[in-house]
Amino acid sequence: MTGHAKGESVMAQQMPVSGVAGGAKVPVSLRNDSPASSIHVERARRELLRAAMDAVEEWVVVVDAQGGIQFLNAPYAEFLGVEASEVLGRDVSEVIENTRMHQVLESGRAELAQLQLIRGHHMIAHRYPIFRDGVLIGAIGSVLYHDTWEWRQVNAQVQALEAEVDYYRQALETPTGARWQLSDIIGDSPAMRELACKVRKIAPGGASVLIRGESGTGKELYAHALHRSSARAKGPFIKLNCAAIPEALLEAELFGYEEGAFTGARRGGKPGKFQLADGGTLFLDEVGDMPLAMQAKLLRVLQDREVEAVGATRLVSVDVRVIAATHRPLEALVESGEFREDLFYRINVVPLKVPPLRERRDDLPTLATHLLSRLARRSGRRPPILSEAALERLCAHHWPGNVRELENVLEAAFYLGGSHIQPTDLPDAIGARHGDARHGDARHGATHQSDLSTPASAPESSTTARELHTTPVTLREAMAQAERQLIENALRAAEGNRTRAARQLGIAKSSLYEKLNRHGLLAETP
Repeated sequence: MTGHAKGESVMAQQMPVSGVAGGAKVPVSLRNDSPASSIHVERARRELLRAAMDAVEEWVVVVDAQGGIQFLNAPYAEFLGVEASEVLGRDVSEVIENTRMHQVLESGRAELAQLQLIRGHHMIAHRYPIFRDGVLIGAIGSVLYHDTWEWRQVNAQVQALEAEVDYYRQALETPTGARWQLSDIIGDSPAMRELACKVRKIAPGGASVLIRGESGTGKELYAHALHRSSARAKGPFIKLNCAAIPEALLEAELFGYEEGAFTGARRGGKPGKFQLADGGTLFLDEVGDMPLAMQAKLLRVLQDREVEAVGATRLVSVDVRVIAATHRPLEALVESGEFREDLFYRINVVPLKVPPLRERRDDLPTLATHLLSRLARRSGRRPPILSEAALERLCAHHWPGNVRELENVLEAAFYLGGSHIQPTDLPDAIGARHGDARHGDARHGATHQSDLSTPASAPESSTTARELHTTPVTLREAMAQAERQLIENALRAAEGNRTRAARQLGIAKSSLYEKLNRHGLLAETP
């Protein structure tokens, strides 16, 4: 109904109020321009509030600062077997068993979703302190679930909803196959910011990308991010590790085969990775390990954008963006004839280099925290805290295995340590020699810890048995130093001719190139 108060139209409601004339409608008017009407309005409001509290299924009790009951709604009183009006002023502990209202009054802190045993029933209750002008004046408690069965029902519904959300989320992501985007990659060092900026620039285009970097740096993450940030994001993202497929099966994996193409061929044939990636992205990991014969066929597909399956008699057009990755020195492989030069230029349209962990040490604390949190989520444990001493040792390590090695080290420390990871929880080799990493970075930013180089000014016979014995290095490092010295001696004897040096050392020329690159000698030799 509509009324007027101080010249303004207002709404008045009528509703049944329990205990008032058998539920008769009590008008709740907002007119308050006389003392009598003000008393009437206040009374009506109180009756309305009581009726509202009695109408809900939650059980509610309100106490004053001393714990005396000031309000108990009808459903709660009925369950307790008391009259609400008769318990007013009584101590709450005399009426409600196992109550913790006094503890809330003492602490001034709320208690949420707490189990409480009342009359043989386990219930879930909330308790809140009540403040006025910063002074504690009482507390309110409510029983949200009358037994644990109700809570299990609600929890089951929540879990079902979460499962449904996960299903649709996976349904959106599964067709593409790309799991990570650029924001998922941890790192805020200058090198990582520069790389992220470059990825954002090249992702929208369709040019082929070659991702370079050492093993364990996360090259695949950037392939995913490139796809997710491109116009092909809704298309498929197909992966193939060229080093993991036997040479005899690689052609069928890449280009597919027709029914009856060879003994054991699947009925109806099978599409290859190029056909599956049509309209999307094909990620060729470890492309440097692809056999020469397959390189020629891959080059033809990249040039013509057409695929011929094994046993097929016709070509099929495909629209695929190729992203390749490798940790091998492709330029050296091209020079040694193990990788086609024309294919190298075809896949190396836009090069990306993922920096090793030792070149972005500023990211190590953030990475460690992220990896420990992920381990905690998997195991259901609280994430441990990495002590300053342990972090110092991690930062001192050279990380030849990069982020993959860091993840393995932290996983071991996660299970061996307690709530705080100490240096004793880390493997003995981690950061044992603090000076090596820093010294190695100063000389060769990309030099492996186990491949330390000798100073250029040292004499030819600098690495003697006596020095190796007295220098505090591991066996692996000593062998690396000796290998480097032998390579330098062979190159010096061959007057810089790498083919002759490789022949003198009794190794293939491609192996020599890999060792030169690992020891940081590739740029120093002609």
